[in-house]
Amino acid sequence: MAMTGNTPYVAARAKSRRQKLADRARLRQLISQSPDQLTVAIGDIGYRSEIDLYVGRLTGGDLVEAALAHNLEHELDAMVNLCNGKIRAIVEVYTTRYEYHNTKVVLRSVSNDVDMDKVKRSILPELNDINTPWLKIIENSDDLRSAVVQMRRKSFGPALMAVPEDGTLSNYEDALDRHYFSNAFDALRGNRADVKFLRELLSAEIDHRNILNVLEAGAVGLSNEAISEMLVQGGRVLPKRAFSTIATGGRDAMLTMLRSASRFDAPAFEAALSTSDEERSLDAVVTMLKERELNLMSRMSYLHPVSALPVIHYIASKVQEVNDLRLIVRGRLAGLPTEVLEAHILN
Repeated sequence: MAMTGNTPYVAARAKSRRQKLADRARLRQLISQSPDQLTVAIGDIGYRSEIDLYVGRLTGGDLVEAALAHNLEHELDAMVNLCNGKIRAIVEVYTTRYEYHNTKVVLRSVSNDVDMDKVKRSILPELNDINTPWLKIIENSDDLRSAVVQMRRKSFGPALMAVPEDGTLSNYEDALDRHYFSNAFDALRGNRADVKFLRELLSAEIDHRNILNVLEAGAVGLSNEAISEMLVQGGRVLPKRAFSTIATGGRDAMLTMLRSASRFDAPAFEAALSTSDEERSLDAVVTMLKERELNLMSRMSYLHPVSALPVIHYIASKVQEVNDLRLIVRGRLAGLPTEVLEAHILN
């Protein structure tokens, strides 16, 4: 029992929670509702207690965003705490990314001088005790470097401190990504099926990140050297040995590699890229790559129903639900037409 811990129990719980998440039909209904109706409807799909918690202080989009953020943080905590033994270690490799995400939120808030009230209201809601240390860092920071110095004792502290003092926000974000993936691969040793599959998922995420970086670099005309520095090791479709070719040949060199990759749907990618070119936005490519990750994860969790994978699949699906709901609320408040939101969320 010590080897598998409570894996069958946790995998079953994760599967049942995933089935309760909003499906596409429910998301379509939400998209067609008015901003006022949305608060009630989102409460009805599992966020009622968090909305009630914030309703005295916030309204509209801020209310829903704070409720969603609060619910997600505590759900992640709850899922990790359900696990023990080997399964917990594997699940934590995946959930640790959300600490890195919060670190980026802190750095962006400091770098962009975001109003502290705005941060406390909806970005890192202060009623959520998990956010207290993060808010303290923002309050005590004059600039990016002072925020980094306050985080020097965290696991990724040395990686942040190694960035030159005049480093930009993107330098720090790149350092965080490299540190996360490097540590994740170090933790995922051995030949257990769920460990091997999770390594495959992380490799796909790295490939997707590198693809987007190359496209963005091409759009803003970055130098070969700058492109080379942005790329993260660990992908399979765009392996490290290909980095210099990509840095020199840019988007065209990358497309040539993607077309020859057996595990990558190059025609679907090129169709998304063509849409992105027309719309002058990477949204279509981002959506296509996200879908590829979720499909990969879904396949993994069905192939290994009693392992860490269904738990990770649920966590990723829960994060996706929260992101979709956030986009719907913000989109409706901004007056976006329903067809624009449907294109983003239901494709």
